[in-house]
Amino acid sequence: MLPVQLGPLGSPPALLLGLLALAAVIVVGRLLLRLAWKLVVIALVVVAALWVVGAISLGDVLIAAPY
Repeated sequence: MLPVQLGPLGSPPALLLGLLALAAVIVVGRLLLRLAWKLVVIALVVVAALWVVGAISLGDVLIAAPY
């Protein structure tokens, strides 16, 4: 039976470098997703607040209040 030959990707240093690159991509992706999640929550709160202000018609009072 012949051994399986993986070529240059079968060497331990190449496998180690590939796994390190994959780990770096995963870590960066997690950081970006954490930031994106916070931005989505902030946008949701802002839009909901603006909708409530518009729904109870305080928008005219807050924007144009001539005194």
